[in-house]
Amino acid sequence: MLLPVHDANPVRRTPVVTYALIVLNVVIFLVSPLSGFGSGDVDPEARVCAENGYYYEYGAIPKELVGGGGIVDPPDIVATERGPVRCATAPDPDKIPELSVLFAMFMHGGWVHLIGNMLYLYVFGNNVEDRMGRGHFTLFYLAAGYLATYGFALLNPGSAQPLVGASGAIAAVLGAYLYLYPKARVTSLVPLLLFLPLRFPAWAVLGFYFVLQWLYFQGLGVNGDADVAYSAHLVGFAAGFVYAWALYHRRRAPRTPVDAPAPGASGASEPLVHAFPAAPVIPPPPTYPPPGTPSGPNG
Repeated sequence: MLLPVHDANPVRRTPVVTYALIVLNVVIFLVSPLSGFGSGDVDPEARVCAENGYYYEYGAIPKELVGGGGIVDPPDIVATERGPVRCATAPDPDKIPELSVLFAMFMHGGWVHLIGNMLYLYVFGNNVEDRMGRGHFTLFYLAAGYLATYGFALLNPGSAQPLVGASGAIAAVLGAYLYLYPKARVTSLVPLLLFLPLRFPAWAVLGFYFVLQWLYFQGLGVNGDADVAYSAHLVGFAAGFVYAWALYHRRRAPRTPVDAPAPGASGASEPLVHAFPAAPVIPPPPTYPPPGTPSGPNG
């Protein structure tokens, strides 16, 4: 597992949209019943029911999106570590499933879920925004979130479990970054090496991310969380990569620092330092007196 924390890939302008998305995600989480703030005196069972109702009211549920079964009733019994809890939560008759996809993109199931997503968005979102432009990046992010959610719903049309989180949209950002800046150096923490920071090319970090999501999705002997929508990550990542390829494969992307040729390297397309033109050749002055002429009055 690699945990990216920084990339050596400067931007030309402040990534306003990326920062705004991070702030919006954090604020929505803090005011939700999932953060735990303001629930210190609340009965634990009441808190479980509040969280369950929040998920079903605002989360994206595949059965509501593509199953054609109407609004799903929240379960009366919720399993917890302390045992089952009975909740009398009624469905929201005014819920709009298509709009719940947008709401779900700004919901997170806990602190670890939120921090992990925001870290990936912080490291990689600024460069994709810088390349696309702010308005374009905003539309790309939201459209990718919808595509990832509906992709998951089509693969699980009968599921009544709410889907929450920005992971699908952020996975699309990672896919676009992989195409645009494959050689950018990404500083990552490696848990197996006691969180030693190491630098890897983006293609290695993000390629490892994609392969890991695929293995989790296939369940091939890895410890993936059964409650994580890995197929949404895969759909979002692939969509972001393909979109960036379709949009930019005929354009030359700005160089990342590692793409610039070293001084003196062969094959450099342009010099790294300014070269002054050669000084003009000035002919020597004529010889005085000219050959063949008298040198004095006596000839």
